[in-house]
Amino acid sequence: MGDGTRPDRVAEEFREILAEEIPRLKDPRVGFVTVTHVEVTPDLRRAIVYYTAFGDDPARRRTRAGLVSAAAHLRTTLGHQVKMRYTPEVEFEEDVGLTQVERVSELLKQIESESKKDNRGGESAPGASVEAESSAGGE
Repeated sequence: MGDGTRPDRVAEEFREILAEEIPRLKDPRVGFVTVTHVEVTPDLRRAIVYYTAFGDDPARRRTRAGLVSAAAHLRTTLGHQVKMRYTPEVEFEEDVGLTQVERVSELLKQIESESKKDNRGGESAPGASVEAESSAGGE
């Protein structure tokens, strides 16, 4: 029950506060954002906020720029709501796990549609190559 419990509690509290505060930002660059989790360093000096953002690549880049721009404001908000000796620096990282899940889903749909075509056309080689790529990338 040593060092990991306090940073974990602080991280969860930060996640809840940021999940409420980010939608209130007035920056038009910030789109629909979900805070997936927060990691706080053991010395409580840095908080890495993992998030997912809705939209294509340019929209996600704009959202990231808006979040980085709002980091000082969000840090101040955390400092007011969580009483700590030192308020951690806030950094943002896009949580790519969801993006990878979406890519695998796209590949599986592609395999399914190609296998349906192959069953009608009698060939199975293209679907097999996509299946090999998706299984190699998922490990």
